[in-house]
Amino acid sequence: MQNTPAAPEPTESELLQVRRHKLEELQKRGVAAFGGKFEVSHDPGALKANFTEGLDVRVAGRVLSRRVMGKATFFDLGDISGRIQCYLSKSDVGDEAYALFNDLLDIGDFAGVAGQTFVTKKGERSIHVKELTPLSKALRPLPDKWHGVTDREIKYRQRYLDLISNDRSREVFVTRSKMVAEIRHYLHNRDFLEVETPMMQDVPGGAAARPFETHFNALDQKMYLRIAPELYLKRLLVGGFNRVFELNRNFRNEGVSRRHNPEFTMLEAYWAYADFEQMADLVEGMICHLAEKFCGGLVIEHKDEEGNVTKTIDLTRPWKRTPYRDLVKAAAGEDWFTLSKAAKVERAQSLGVQEIHISEEHYELDQKVFEKLVEEKSFNPLFVTHCPKELVPLAKQNPADDSVVDVYELVINGQEISPGYSELNDPIVQRERLEHQAGEETQKIDEEFLLALEHGMPPAGGIGIGIDRLIMMLTGAESIRDVVLFPQLKRKEA
Repeated sequence: MQNTPAAPEPTESELLQVRRHKLEELQKRGVAAFGGKFEVSHDPGALKANFTEGLDVRVAGRVLSRRVMGKATFFDLGDISGRIQCYLSKSDVGDEAYALFNDLLDIGDFAGVAGQTFVTKKGERSIHVKELTPLSKALRPLPDKWHGVTDREIKYRQRYLDLISNDRSREVFVTRSKMVAEIRHYLHNRDFLEVETPMMQDVPGGAAARPFETHFNALDQKMYLRIAPELYLKRLLVGGFNRVFELNRNFRNEGVSRRHNPEFTMLEAYWAYADFEQMADLVEGMICHLAEKFCGGLVIEHKDEEGNVTKTIDLTRPWKRTPYRDLVKAAAGEDWFTLSKAAKVERAQSLGVQEIHISEEHYELDQKVFEKLVEEKSFNPLFVTHCPKELVPLAKQNPADDSVVDVYELVINGQEISPGYSELNDPIVQRERLEHQAGEETQKIDEEFLLALEHGMPPAGGIGIGIDRLIMMLTGAESIRDVVLFPQLKRKEA
């Protein structure tokens, strides 16, 4: 007996043609294929999670699966909240409505149902549908239900498909949203006032980075997307706001990598009369609070796609605090800071630091060693304190050692998560620092900021937290693109 060959899989164009045909048939029958308002009482996932049997409900969502069993059909409705099973019987809705659902609605279409909750014999929480309303026709099929979106290009460029098919992606982005809201709540509870400062600036300041340029037609002048909100937030300290924060976007016209996106989310906060040690306490408390609330504790496990643990990060307090120079000496030798530049380059290369050159300044050589041998290898929290003043021109010098500044850099998961400063409030020293930085990097000095500083700014502590990197660490994401809904990508050529 010969086996009958399997029918060939329909091509994409054939699938699209079938869906177009179904759309036309719906329209012929007077059904609004792209409908309007539908009153809902519950979201699918929330209804399933907080289930009450015998409840009259109205639920809408995308049809995610369907199992036809003669005169009855089981199907799932779902959205970002989750999914719930629905039971549709020909005897309840009539022959016409039953046939319409099975013949003309596809997986991926949106529908609304009205009915009553019940539990099936197999224990599945479900809705017994009494009324079904088509809401929106999907003209293209969803990704394969078993494999979802596996192509990273599609995953990032068509994020909506990733969210539909990938439970893990949905979980990460829902968690991100809740964490950001909780950060605001945490700061509000400590009397910090949220403010908004300009995204488009005449002088891009607050960090050493290349800005995006634009043109303000009404004023006929060049403008820049901000690289940081710092200099405007400090103006508010001058104006008498003692605790302020901003949680918003920064823009830096630089590289794209696993850890960098040119448009990123940053928290900056300033606290009058505080110092960098208090800011470190604030950040340590905030991150531990987020981990306990959303991650189930202070031990964070990073896993691969198969669920195997690849890395464990322990946030148990207190976090280690160590001076920058001590860390560099431990990594590169006790005599490191006494070496000539040539000797530093030779030793650094022997230790695996390759992108280093004798033409660089001493502090630049030190920083490259720090980044490669300390930062990249530090996974549990580490506050790196008292960094060289050349690296942080907006921080206050240490009173006992004027070669360093009173700052911390918080490193977790092999990358900087947060810098914190005792802020420089001396306008004379600040001008000298900015002029030195501008001379090196050909950037403009913000005279308006210096003018404000001359009116007197209180001593203060300040922090920045890279929200995207923080979310990466807390959720176990390995790329910044996995925690940014729509990461920047090269334009797709037609």
